[in-house]
Amino acid sequence: MKDNVAEEHLYLSFSHRYRDSIFPLHTSISLFLLSYCDCKLFKVFLVPTGEDVDDQFVTENLLGDLEVQLVSRCQLPVVVQSCCLPAVVVKGGKFCRAGLSVVLRHIIQKTYEADPSKKDVLELLGFKKTCLKACAEVSQWTRLCEISIPLAVEGFLTASPEHCQTIPPDILQLERKLGEPVRVHNDDKIRRQKLQQQKAGAKAAVPVLGNEATEEGKTVEIHEQPLPNLELSVAFSKLLVQEVSDAVNREAPHIRRTKTSDLPLLDHIFAEGLYFTLADIVLLPCIHQFLISSKKQGKNLVNLPLIASWYRRVQEVPGVKKAAGKCNMELLQLPELMSAPEEQLQDLSSVPDEVEEEKDDSHFIGGPRPTMTKLMENGIEVKFSPHPCPDWTLDWTNLPSAVGPGEGKMSRERALRKQQQLNNLVAAVTKLAKPGDVIVDFCSGGGHVGIVLAHVMPSCQVVLIENKELSLIRAKDRSDELGLNNIWFIQANLDYFNGTFNIGVALHACGVATDMVIEHCIKARAAFVISPCCYGFIQNTVKFKYPRSHQFKEILSYKEHMILCRFADQTAVQLPPERRLIGKQCMGLVDLDRAWAAEERGYSVQVMSMEPESCSPKNNMFVGIPT
Repeated sequence: MKDNVAEEHLYLSFSHRYRDSIFPLHTSISLFLLSYCDCKLFKVFLVPTGEDVDDQFVTENLLGDLEVQLVSRCQLPVVVQSCCLPAVVVKGGKFCRAGLSVVLRHIIQKTYEADPSKKDVLELLGFKKTCLKACAEVSQWTRLCEISIPLAVEGFLTASPEHCQTIPPDILQLERKLGEPVRVHNDDKIRRQKLQQQKAGAKAAVPVLGNEATEEGKTVEIHEQPLPNLELSVAFSKLLVQEVSDAVNREAPHIRRTKTSDLPLLDHIFAEGLYFTLADIVLLPCIHQFLISSKKQGKNLVNLPLIASWYRRVQEVPGVKKAAGKCNMELLQLPELMSAPEEQLQDLSSVPDEVEEEKDDSHFIGGPRPTMTKLMENGIEVKFSPHPCPDWTLDWTNLPSAVGPGEGKMSRERALRKQQQLNNLVAAVTKLAKPGDVIVDFCSGGGHVGIVLAHVMPSCQVVLIENKELSLIRAKDRSDELGLNNIWFIQANLDYFNGTFNIGVALHACGVATDMVIEHCIKARAAFVISPCCYGFIQNTVKFKYPRSHQFKEILSYKEHMILCRFADQTAVQLPPERRLIGKQCMGLVDLDRAWAAEERGYSVQVMSMEPESCSPKNNMFVGIPT
């Protein structure tokens, strides 16, 4: 066990108690993970959302051996006040982690760092440590686990009886996900083992003595029992740090020769496939509350056989029942629920995906030229505003080395291009900013923009928001080297930042992230300076539909707009000049659509090219000001 670990404070919302859980469910999930990990590294604070809270009742009756304190919202560190809870911050620090997935992943990592013997805890992060790492806006799975199911269960519990008769669509969505084939690393080997087991099971069954008389000389009843489920063997052998038996591992020659396409598919054992991960930790308190409510209403789980099996299986995972006990969760024995009268199965195929696919457009014509021509015929062409200060530049030679982008592992040529990009954004921000302004560097990466702004504008407060922990840690290290006091760091998805600010900035916000940044700025009535990137990753999401503006929607279908987005990525210097020109025009049209959408909501927006244009193939930049 490592000592001298900096004290970190974990802040959790508290709205009310319902049965054996603390709400919102994000708080119950966080507390359950702390119990499962047996983690005492964090000082835990509950932040009531209302006024009438009994301090002693909460801390003594709900949290087992975990010590907690109640604190009001106004007593939170200022950086935490800008975030949705849960949130973690080092005591007295400027580095905050916010949002359920980010906080849970951090708890797991800190637990393992403090005690490397807890490898089972680290395994919760899954293959390549990516479980629930993608943000909810671009990952349907993260959104389902982190947002949709907790909200659906909370809604189900508070709904009137007539609205509780149907299973929430998000629960049915999980049931369908559990029925999909599993894709895991090295699944070809496991699928061959499954084929071998199936063939062995077809030739011979395991004899099991029945209940008939078994005395010598009397007939013995023999039942056929299938061989143990291979997926279960693989899953639990990992949990118990055991190897699957050699008999299972050895493959017959005819099995090795079988085509991959002819191999049997793997079934779900846990939420993400064969292995117990953080996703199961997140879902268990939610599904547990849903099942309790269903039991109280006398519902049958015949509609949800896979969720029922999953819930029963999760209880077999070492440490789960102990953690549940610490959290006062009385896990159900599902046969109690299955005894109700049978109900008619719901048609799971009728459950829609979170993001419906665009309907086929019979009038769609492929390629960028027809689409661009269609826009021109309706009076829409690329419009770039003149650059207000094309020759403006920072005095890079006299700035500390930690301010410049070359401080990282960039080549000299790339560092020069990055300096040119920064010149453009910093010039635009300095024209907009005034003393006391809060400037947010969205999708900050290693802090190239934010650190420069904090250094050259010491009278402004700069906030860096980035989902990738290592990038933000590098930014903080650079800031510490410079001794900057006007800078905060928030590791979070954009949706978990709810602070007020005056200017939003983003350099090469990828795909939909550009639209997320614009939306944040519009909601805060803040000015924005944004350079988009990765147009080819743009697609309809739960919150954003394309085209964005009324003018473009009246002319282009979704698929036609996607053609512009795909060709907007065709601007690499290696491509022929004519192709790069078309790519630049497509970039301009996509960003014109974005600009017009912002203007419809009370902004004045200019789309321009950064100077020199050779600083990046993605050299567009918007400057938006609320009118």
